[in-house]
Amino acid sequence: MRHKDQYPKILAHYLVAIFVILFFCFVFPKLIRFFMPIVIGWCISILANPIVQFMEKRIRILRKHSSVLIMILALAAVIGVLYGTISVLVKEGIQFINDLPELYEEISAEMMILGDRLQGFTGHLPSGIQTGIQEITANMGKYMSGLLQGLELPSVSQAGKMVKGVAETAFMVIIAILSAYFFLAERESMLRVYRKLVPESFQKKISFISKSLKRAVGGYFKAQIKIMILVAVILFVFFEFLDVHYSFLLALAIAFLDLLPFFGTGAILWPWMAYAFVTGDYRMGIVLLAAYVVCQIVRQVVQPKMVGDSIGVSPFMTLIFMFIGYRIKGVLGLIIGIPVGMVLIGFYKSGVFDSLISGGKIIGEDIQEYLSRPFEKES
Repeated sequence: MRHKDQYPKILAHYLVAIFVILFFCFVFPKLIRFFMPIVIGWCISILANPIVQFMEKRIRILRKHSSVLIMILALAAVIGVLYGTISVLVKEGIQFINDLPELYEEISAEMMILGDRLQGFTGHLPSGIQTGIQEITANMGKYMSGLLQGLELPSVSQAGKMVKGVAETAFMVIIAILSAYFFLAERESMLRVYRKLVPESFQKKISFISKSLKRAVGGYFKAQIKIMILVAVILFVFFEFLDVHYSFLLALAIAFLDLLPFFGTGAILWPWMAYAFVTGDYRMGIVLLAAYVVCQIVRQVVQPKMVGDSIGVSPFMTLIFMFIGYRIKGVLGLIIGIPVGMVLIGFYKSGVFDSLISGGKIIGEDIQEYLSRPFEKES
């Protein structure tokens, strides 16, 4: 074999790659979960640091003072947004639970109307399909009754767990805020310690990986969240025009579904439109169709500008990454599969995997050379 002297180096590259994969698959998620409040504080500090640097250079405010000011403003904004959003969601959620018995009666009546309207149409369908439609209509009441029975008031022990969970959440929030402040205030000293302890070659690799993550994952999720908020606002306006109950809650849920690849707003709006047209509510059907068209136009116009060409993943590879992510982590993997694929493709284009690929080629060439040798005849 021509390259057998290079095998120890190739083996070392593969062992390092295996170690890194195992670390990020099994150890890194547990570390993130364990240090979650500190990680959240670090993310907040990253968002606030550009403003702190601007205030240091232009307004001549000391970093510790500007960090306190920025944290107070950011915290006030976050609390205000969260309070407004959660209060509306809780209000509509409580109203939804209280209205469930009435909704059950309305849905039952609507299903009877729908059954009467479809009776003439289903007569021309095969008997198997007719049976399936009849079973769905008949079991709708059973499904709603089961849903209502599942909504029970919490017991004393469950209420105690809820109170304990609220106290732990408040403690975690305090830790996140304090860690964000210290990340901002002590940033330069932390960077000095980091540069002193970590070798320069590793610093370059870590810097490259962090930039790739910010560009791919951060940019992708930032763009998708902006689009989700925009779609939710559009749907909320249309639902308010239709005087739909729980319009904010429903708009937010459909916008989140629109965030998932290959689903979109049509997963809810198209069946809803079909039901409206079949039951004779043409006004609702037309308005829902208009809402769907507006959402699609806005998404097609806004998404290229927000995401741009940063994804760099072909549709086929997008499907592959989504499928692998879903098989590994369910719906969460379906969402993060694309950005993870973006990072891997970015690493490939930047030469991170060159040593592994060249080592694999060397091993393949030696195996091919070995297999192509003729058998030696016995003397």
